Amino acid sequence: MYRFFILFVLIFTISLQAKEEYTPFIEKQISFIQQMNENNITKNKIKAILTLQRKSYEEAIDVIMSTKQEYINSILSYESEIFALKKIIKINKRAGNRYAVLRDEVQIRSFQLLANQSFMIKDILSSLDYASFDEFKKELNENIAQNQVKNQELLNVDYASILNLESDSKTLKQAKENIKEFNAIVEINQDMINYVYLFEGKMYRLNKYSKYHLIGVVLYVNSIEIVKFINPVLENYGLNIIKLLAIALLILSIYFVRRFVYVAVEGFILNVDALKKYSRNILDAVRRSIDLLIIIANVNLVVYIYNDFSTVEVLAKIFNILYGIFLTLVVYKVLNAVAEIKVHEIDSHNRHIKNEVVNVGIKIVNFIIMMIGLLIVLHFAGANLTAVLSGLGIGGFAVALAAKDSLANFFGTLSILLSDVFSQGDWIVIDGKEGVVVEIGLRVTTLRTFDNALIAIPNAILANQDVKNWNKRELGRRIKMSLGVKYDSKAQDIKNAVNEIREMLDTHPKIATENTQYKYNPIKAAKLVSQDDLHGVKKILLVYLDEFSDSSINILIYCFSKSTEWEEWLRVKEDVMHKIMEIFEKNNLEFAFPSMSLYHETDASGVRSRDSYDT
Repeated sequence: MYRFFILFVLIFTISLQAKEEYTPFIEKQISFIQQMNENNITKNKIKAILTLQRKSYEEAIDVIMSTKQEYINSILSYESEIFALKKIIKINKRAGNRYAVLRDEVQIRSFQLLANQSFMIKDILSSLDYASFDEFKKELNENIAQNQVKNQELLNVDYASILNLESDSKTLKQAKENIKEFNAIVEINQDMINYVYLFEGKMYRLNKYSKYHLIGVVLYVNSIEIVKFINPVLENYGLNIIKLLAIALLILSIYFVRRFVYVAVEGFILNVDALKKYSRNILDAVRRSIDLLIIIANVNLVVYIYNDFSTVEVLAKIFNILYGIFLTLVVYKVLNAVAEIKVHEIDSHNRHIKNEVVNVGIKIVNFIIMMIGLLIVLHFAGANLTAVLSGLGIGGFAVALAAKDSLANFFGTLSILLSDVFSQGDWIVIDGKEGVVVEIGLRVTTLRTFDNALIAIPNAILANQDVKNWNKRELGRRIKMSLGVKYDSKAQDIKNAVNEIREMLDTHPKIATENTQYKYNPIKAAKLVSQDDLHGVKKILLVYLDEFSDSSINILIYCFSKSTEWEEWLRVKEDVMHKIMEIFEKNNLEFAFPSMSLYHETDASGVRSRDSYDT
């Protein structure tokens, strides 16, 4: 009797130790599931419970993320509870308490499921520290797959027959309750996985905020009622209030920071003795490029925030390529700004240096910069530079032999583009072919003729032909006339007419003269030529008595209209011709025309006579 009493006390004591309540969160989820499993529950009631369930999972994730390290360090393993239950099972097996053994075995399975779930969450929290969201998702899938494998043996059991037993045994009823709880925990485990996938972006984002010590502020903002109302709408577009605030703060910060960037760049340039005298030119040259570089960096950071503080590999490559391009452009502009000043210094003080040598030197430097920039861009694009450089030597020879004509056309294209002889839209004449450049392609350049035909000229041929470009002028289209005056005109009248024509052209509002003001467009490319020839500006005005021809005294008129447009040039030319005719009429001059005189040597009266005939 005494031994039986001791055994009863021992079982009762271990049972009290083993009967560990679940966490409040698990208890709440079990309650939700049990309510949804009721026979008389309505569809609206299920929707309401699901809403509460989602809210509780979201709140749980907020709590876990705010105490992430504490959760990892104090993971729930239920080891003591499982140990105590195993002791009780041994005692009940010896005592033949079959239902008690079943009850405790089910309880152990529930604890093991929750322990596996806790370890899964711990692993997921640890994997949040991966650099990219894609890496985190990959690790997340692996963690969940491992959890499923661990749970497979626990789930490989069927308690349906036990639940169908009818008995007044109190122990059996407890076993049935444990089975129901076990089924609920199985469902909770699956719900946990579903909600982790649903909130994976939020978890990754909150982990980033935690690193920046902003998790408290973020959770506080998210707890505001109006934010709770707006966030679900914004989440359809991958946004939320915190993201919008972060993006707005970033844009404002960069807007104000860029001023300090300019000051820093200017200070750096001024501190470099070799660049001091070029500082203003350099800053003017790179200001726009730096603006664009800052805008690209701003967009990059906005995308980074929008993508839950993670980088997308493709976008990262694109932004790195853009950074490489603009950094190359900045270096290019800095060197050309320095070169431009150096060229002017050479032009002023070192006349013995040939202009062509200087220009070629600048082009070579620019080519080297572009090649280095291209290699940088290829590196950022993920290309293997070693393979690229070695391939240029090995494969280049074979390609050159197989595609000789294509390469000739390609290099012809490079020659055309680098020489800047003409551009798309220019009116050119080449080898008797005249038209407007439609497109400069990799193989051919196409011209649209004035009778609306299309001509395709291989670039290899075009690069070696003489090209007349009518568009390479900005002010001045030539008007050239030779006015024939009759020989019987008075010399003073001719002289007066020449002076009046010269004065008329000099004061004509549409004719270019030395007094014509023209604002040159800034061209950064340094070329040692006159500004007029560089920009295509002609302001020559010549009006002179030119020659005594066979049937007239010729006056040369050589001038340029201000406009280079054909129709405007025709109008100006017409107006000049009308004014010239008025001047001739005013000075009693007549235009000469070709004529021939016939002389008769004999006459009836013995007097020589002459007849004139127009020819």
